[in-house]
Amino acid sequence: MSRLLGTLRGSQPVARFQRSCGLFPANKEGGCGSEPSAEGARDGGACNGAGALRSPAATRGVPNGVRSGRGPKGCTQKYIVKNYFYYYLFKFSAALGEEIFYITFLPFTYWNIDHSVARRMIIIWSIVMYIGQVSKDILKWPRPLSPPVVKLEIRADAEYGMPSTHAMAATAISFSFFIATMNHYKYPFELGLAAAFVFSTLVCLSRLYTGMHTVLDVIGGALISAVLLVLLYPAWDTIDHLLLTSPFSPLISIIVPLVLCYNYPKLDYYSPTRGDTTTILGAGAGATVGFWLNNQLAAASYAGEDFHLRLPLLTSKTAVVMLARFLVGILLILLTRRLMKSVVLGVLAYHYQFPVADLAARRRLEVEVPYKFITYSSVGFSATVIVPLLHGLLGLM
Repeated sequence: MSRLLGTLRGSQPVARFQRSCGLFPANKEGGCGSEPSAEGARDGGACNGAGALRSPAATRGVPNGVRSGRGPKGCTQKYIVKNYFYYYLFKFSAALGEEIFYITFLPFTYWNIDHSVARRMIIIWSIVMYIGQVSKDILKWPRPLSPPVVKLEIRADAEYGMPSTHAMAATAISFSFFIATMNHYKYPFELGLAAAFVFSTLVCLSRLYTGMHTVLDVIGGALISAVLLVLLYPAWDTIDHLLLTSPFSPLISIIVPLVLCYNYPKLDYYSPTRGDTTTILGAGAGATVGFWLNNQLAAASYAGEDFHLRLPLLTSKTAVVMLARFLVGILLILLTRRLMKSVVLGVLAYHYQFPVADLAARRRLEVEVPYKFITYSSVGFSATVIVPLLHGLLGLM
């Protein structure tokens, strides 16, 4: 068993998966500053481990299918794509595991499908992501080594690997959506189960293809989410009822995430995990307060026969209304984010006496946590309270 776990934790299975999907390093050595390979590309250096500050990823096409990604200290990692079907499939699948996808998909569910489904997914997402992010910085397992692995996402390489939060989020969101809807909407059980499985599997495999996680990281992330879903499912209705009706719900929804963010595990270097975790918990906190307020005010619900998950009823009129709701909602969310970001950063910069553009100052605990928590809790509150009010004024309810 220990040998199997050691193999699954290694870099070679990831490299073999990449090669089987047509992704290769530009030459065998892969050393930074090496001589150009036969394909005319210069290899990148080793881009390994967590802790090094990375420059932003930059992928561009060059002749003969050779591409490049920026590595540490300006080092450029070149790679060859021989199968573009897998390349674009897994790049798209990786994007489905990013926070930005869930921050748009979850409000879409709230505005167009069902309030209760959205509430459950947001709570599950917040819990799963917090546990996953904290586990990374406690375990401190490194990501796959490069070489032999080709790494396509440099920003994520500044974090530790175990567990894969992409795998955790994809498993939690897809199966919680399936579980929450299977008894309330008319669609084939097998279709829903297959869709959840395919979605989570694609995101999990994308973490191997992009070279960001070992096989054990991915399996561990998916299993942790599965266990959390099993443990939380019996309490779903109770948790939902308390969040909607308890007079202490808004206070708890704000204080508990804030305490967790301020007491996030400390590292010897800056990692985006704390900021990402604060963003997720902030959005979840704001949305939860919005749920509670809507219930107190008996806000109008979106639910209606035309918007149930009955695919034959998805007429052109229904699709236009759904799209209008989404576009109006996303526009307001982006405006809220921009406004709150400017205001909160301005206040913190004035209080702590630093230039707003000072990235190092913005990464300090006393700045990053309130800045991101207030900004994204405002976004969550806007998505669940302000956007529905605007939809009502525009006749989109």
